[in-house]
Amino acid sequence: MRKANLIPIAAAGLALAACEAGAQQADDSTSVAGNAVAVETVTVAELSEMMENASIRLIDVRTDEEVEDGIIPGAEHIELDEFDPAKLDMSDGREIVLYCRSDRRSGIAAEQLSKFTGKPARHLDGGILAWEEAEKPVVNP
Repeated sequence: MRKANLIPIAAAGLALAACEAGAQQADDSTSVAGNAVAVETVTVAELSEMMENASIRLIDVRTDEEVEDGIIPGAEHIELDEFDPAKLDMSDGREIVLYCRSDRRSGIAAEQLSKFTGKPARHLDGGILAWEEAEKPVVNP
């Protein structure tokens, strides 16, 4: 078989492998190195209710520049690049809920948190964009 024929075959194999990896990442619960990682999303309505009825710790993992445009009331800011679950004081027992702009970065932080604690971690579905679309309050930090 000539080298020219091998390139399309190799490319197809790589594309198939990438599809498989993407399908595995689409699942909210995965296993990382034997540790169960459970990530759950909460809706804007669920988060709003949790903020009214329960003591939660809301963490915004967006960049400093993004936070300048507003933050969900009561949230604290820890940029994703600086987010380290091992450094979080979780002694008060409050549930941590994470959010970002659209929910991608908060999902990453939730995976890190779940892997560290061995418990499910939650983040806001749709991020602050969904929060604002639902006409929920945002304050300047």
